[in-house]
Amino acid sequence: MARFDRIKVYSTMRATAIIPVFYHKDPQAGMDVVKACYAGGARVFEFTNRGDFAYDVFAELNRFIIREMPDMILGVGSVVDGPTAALYIQAGTNFIVSPSLKEDMAIVCNRRKIPWIPGCGSVNEISRAEELGAEVVKIFPAGQVGGPAFIKNIKGPCPWTSIMPTGGVEPTEENLKAWFEAGAYCVGMGSKLMVKDPDGKFDLKGIEEMTRKAIQIASRYIKA
Repeated sequence: MARFDRIKVYSTMRATAIIPVFYHKDPQAGMDVVKACYAGGARVFEFTNRGDFAYDVFAELNRFIIREMPDMILGVGSVVDGPTAALYIQAGTNFIVSPSLKEDMAIVCNRRKIPWIPGCGSVNEISRAEELGAEVVKIFPAGQVGGPAFIKNIKGPCPWTSIMPTGGVEPTEENLKAWFEAGAYCVGMGSKLMVKDPDGKFDLKGIEEMTRKAIQIASRYIKA
């Protein structure tokens, strides 16, 4: 079962503001990357449900995190239906992120008090997600949905809405400033954060430094 309650998950997402998003079929690669992100200050990490045996990799990664960095909040993304959500809940996920709005996931997650962050692309989808109990909604792909202007325009008539953009977020001052000044609650960041060396291997020191830099930038612009 989840080790962190919903209040802790949401408050940590807000406090650190940067959510690394990552998938690799090799559990050791996941362990190395999550350690680098943790060293850089990340305290929430999203492992995406992609590829064969992703569930097994997640379970191994979660056991590692519990043992080595117990204050890291691990969740799962790219979940598209209730049965898959239930599977990951059994593996101890602390939150579930989806690229779409699927109402059966709300039922499964709410029953177990697991934070559910559905993907939305319109004010109608966001409104429905909130009716179903979503505290935070995801816009994806954020750059294509409308970028920071989309968040700003939603927050105008719906200032209570908390939005996590993913896709199109970059670890630069200009980009992060735009998202947070528009009113983003936190941001998800994948490939732009997971830098590699010239040999194509993950640059763990680079990932650590990039994570630290992104969190520092976010702290300057996130709205109270």
